[in-house]
Amino acid sequence: MSAILSARLRSPRLFIRLYSQQQQQQQQQSAERTFDKILVANRGEIACRVMRTARRMGIRTVAVYSDADADSVFVRQADEAVHVGAAPSTQSYLNMDAILDAIRKTGAQAVHPGYGFLSENAQFVKQLEAAGVAFIGPRENALAAMGDKIQSKIIAREAGVNTIPGFNGVVRDAAHAVEIAEDIGYPVMLKASAGGGGKGMRVAHTADEVRESFVLASDEAASSFGDRRLLVEKFIEEPRHIEIQVLADGQGNVLWLPERECSIQRRNQKVIEEAPSTHLDPETRRRMGEQAVALARSVNYNSAGTVEFLVDKHRNFYFLEMNTRLQVEHPITELVTGLDLVEEMIRSAAGLPLTTTKQSDVRMDGWAIEARVYAEDPDKFLPSIGTLSRYQEPAGPHVRCDSGVTEGSEISVYYDPMISKLSAHGPTRSSAIGALSRALDRYLITGVTHNIPLLRDVVSSAAFGEGRTSTSFLAEHYPHGFKGHRLNEHTGSQLAAATAALQFIRNARDNPSLLPNATDYVLLMPQLLDDGTVSKTDTKVTLQLVSPTVSLSGTNEFTATVNDHPLKFSVSWGVDQPFADIHYESSTESLLFLTPLPLGMRVQFRGTKFDIDVMNPHQRELQRLMKEKERIDTSKLVLAPMPGTIISVAVKPGDTCLARQ
Repeated sequence: MSAILSARLRSPRLFIRLYSQQQQQQQQQSAERTFDKILVANRGEIACRVMRTARRMGIRTVAVYSDADADSVFVRQADEAVHVGAAPSTQSYLNMDAILDAIRKTGAQAVHPGYGFLSENAQFVKQLEAAGVAFIGPRENALAAMGDKIQSKIIAREAGVNTIPGFNGVVRDAAHAVEIAEDIGYPVMLKASAGGGGKGMRVAHTADEVRESFVLASDEAASSFGDRRLLVEKFIEEPRHIEIQVLADGQGNVLWLPERECSIQRRNQKVIEEAPSTHLDPETRRRMGEQAVALARSVNYNSAGTVEFLVDKHRNFYFLEMNTRLQVEHPITELVTGLDLVEEMIRSAAGLPLTTTKQSDVRMDGWAIEARVYAEDPDKFLPSIGTLSRYQEPAGPHVRCDSGVTEGSEISVYYDPMISKLSAHGPTRSSAIGALSRALDRYLITGVTHNIPLLRDVVSSAAFGEGRTSTSFLAEHYPHGFKGHRLNEHTGSQLAAATAALQFIRNARDNPSLLPNATDYVLLMPQLLDDGTVSKTDTKVTLQLVSPTVSLSGTNEFTATVNDHPLKFSVSWGVDQPFADIHYESSTESLLFLTPLPLGMRVQFRGTKFDIDVMNPHQRELQRLMKEKERIDTSKLVLAPMPGTIISVAVKPGDTCLARQ
């Protein structure tokens, strides 16, 4: 029996009060009603992210998928799913006719575009409006105005926003670009007027470089965005990439949220982001926020958007562009503000006000850092494809992992190779860095090459810890590419002792009666050299079990002598588990056990994989007598550095080919 019916039987007056309260709640819920069903015109982690909020708001979701994504996580999470074409994005996720047909078939009332694909396509928004379907994003006029970098720069200047010195028009040709560059002063940046993501961007320091960059940038812009137009502007040296998130509801409420710094980039694409920035003071933050709001108001903006700035070492800031969509890095803003940006976008599209309408109510709680985990070679930044044979995401109260994959998922050649966005939050920046470091150490990915080693190395570096970052951070700290974590005497001793302890525990499982309490090992420890090659050196470890017996699923205490240096530590590890926590006297490290080797094991330490031979002294003496395996000569082979399709061969038998210096 309901509470209201029970009250009616007991007390008519109580019944009237409860009934009135229920009516008020129903009226409020009705007034807050958004949509019954939305279609998510995207894939992967962002599709899963949008569906998560929609589900919480009681909204049914529709997924659209290509041939390559038929078995993907986001398809299974949706209430309905519609096939829209073949694997290439031009035939599926960029196929407006197919997506509009999916909307008609399912009766979706609104579309959330995520980011990329059709998220900033004004023509798509126009077609949705004609079909009577809401676009969960800005209106067509604001999207078109801000989507063109040339036009947006003019609008920004008129709105009182600081802009980078440059040419506010279409560059006619390479000669015109040189003329503009010499007027502005070198170095200059040539970049595509349409699009983003680092595509169609080149830095030039001389007239010759401008001519060459003009051809390359315009060709890349045409292939990526179907628009060859370029703009030329002053290149800000030692810049920081800092952006301001704005929210607007179309009812006059426009807010700016705490900034995100996105300075750790490779090839103009973001790798690590944090909120807030170590570089800004409250006054600069306020000025940037107010200018971002002024720009949004000047185009009658609604929904979520991001105003990007370049900030020099003196905190002078310059408008870069406005992204008229949800940003990839939005989770860190949500972590420090407590706002759900997808919910705010849905409310705005439904004609409702923002959940927070006063700037004074926007909070900045602690610090958050996000690392983009890619399936790629972290040295050359080339994508990796394959199946995630083992996949386990880190978890914890201060960790958030936005992904759209699971064990067995395929990383395809057709789409961006991002696996996930791993974020950590803490009351201070150092606590957030610590949480992210631990999460990276406990992230298990096999089947594809990934960039966790690079991410782990960056966040644990002294420069990053001190906030000394810029958009040239990776180039400056890894001028010859990133080969992996380089062990020093301290970390090398820690890894050697921990690996010997894991081997000891494994041996205890296999031969418990034959295991002495003290064991001598010789480990062949890999060490990266300056030229990127790996050298293996002998490391002698004498291991002593302190615990009375070996625990195969708990904690074991050890003392060790590593090349005559004493070390005391404990190991928390179950032999059937991939992760081991190594507790030293002043720190804790996480070691990832990947696979056994014939004479040792492959482990992941501080993000980098190490193949370590673990032998007793007699085995090591016998191994010295073994002949080394001959290396295969690949000097006469043409090996592609990344997957792709051969579209032409510009040579024929008999041609002479010269290596370009």
